[in-house]
Amino acid sequence: MTDIKKVVLAYSGGLDTSVILRWLQETYGCEVVTFTADIGQGEEVAPARAKAEALGVREIYIEDLREEFVRDYVFPMFRANTLYEGEYLLGTAIARPLIARRLVEIANATGADAIAHGATGKGNDQVRFELGAYALKPDIHIIAPWREWDLTSREKLLAYAEAHGIPVEQKRGRKSPYSMDANLLHISYEGGPLEDPWTEPEQDMWRWTVAPEEAPDQPVYLELTFERGDVVAIDGKPLSPAQVLAALNDIGGRNGIGRLDIVENRYVGMKSRGCYETPGGTILLKAHRAMESITLDREVAHLKDELMPRYAALIYNGYWWSPERRMLQEMIDASQATVNGVVRLKLYKGAVQVVGRRSDEYSLFDEDVATFEDDAGKYDQKDAAGFIRLNALRLRIAARTRDGA
Repeated sequence: MTDIKKVVLAYSGGLDTSVILRWLQETYGCEVVTFTADIGQGEEVAPARAKAEALGVREIYIEDLREEFVRDYVFPMFRANTLYEGEYLLGTAIARPLIARRLVEIANATGADAIAHGATGKGNDQVRFELGAYALKPDIHIIAPWREWDLTSREKLLAYAEAHGIPVEQKRGRKSPYSMDANLLHISYEGGPLEDPWTEPEQDMWRWTVAPEEAPDQPVYLELTFERGDVVAIDGKPLSPAQVLAALNDIGGRNGIGRLDIVENRYVGMKSRGCYETPGGTILLKAHRAMESITLDREVAHLKDELMPRYAALIYNGYWWSPERRMLQEMIDASQATVNGVVRLKLYKGAVQVVGRRSDEYSLFDEDVATFEDDAGKYDQKDAAGFIRLNALRLRIAARTRDGA
């Protein structure tokens, strides 16, 4: 411990990380550098500066990373139509490689010996932070207080804070029983009543979305413009990546879109029940698949679908900076060169329906070939007989063998 002179701490300014800050100072006798990232969590990050200063921190990093988060992490993930275990849009997991990268970069810039995080020893985030950090700086020292100390409850944290003069804000009203994580892609809820997978979430738990049954009675129509697989405009209005996601979160939330209640398999081995609100991401996924449906070759689209679960697992398990994820990303990005055009969506009481899609230059949909009317000789239906007989050949041979013919 005496070898650690300076530590970069991922710092939110809340109870847990404020206690960690003081604990690092006392346990390791080291200087602490704080890093606070705004990735769209919806809470003011500026107060973290005053809190860190009150705890004796001299080097304080507070950064607005919303655009970088969506442009370089969320959008590349959505180009793959990524879902973990068929449902989860990976809102928490995709934020961790960005934070890990900045922790390492700040450690390099400040000459720090180590980085520290507030993830517990039971969850996925410890793995994500640390795999990312090791991939970027192989010899980095990582401190995970939850795996070292005995402050294993909120009561012990509060007692430590009081004993060490750490100011703790006491908010009025009923304290949320849930453990929550938010960024521009989603907000998650775990713990409390959700630890019983039979218990329905309370309606007042949800913060971003109205209940579908309480959403407006009139549908809302949207047109999303894609360039190389990314949305660049809504209803013809150009927007930056973060602006796109923020706008879709707003309109999706007002229409009851994006609620999810799942039991997932954590990388550390346990099953965990979580609830998520991902309104913008739910809309993006639906629209992106629609855009690909008319611009991607069949076999390219099917290959992407086969590889997607592996790609999703890499992100969920913390391997964003791995060579295999980078390799898959290059292939995925290459496939998006033709994913250009406009998708029209209908939003209504929690549902997202594709009602139109067009690509003036890259559409592979040929109406003359697909029509039920006269195709002007573009498709000879007699060709289908030979196609079917050739594909049935192995089945016919097997049937004759089985029947002893």
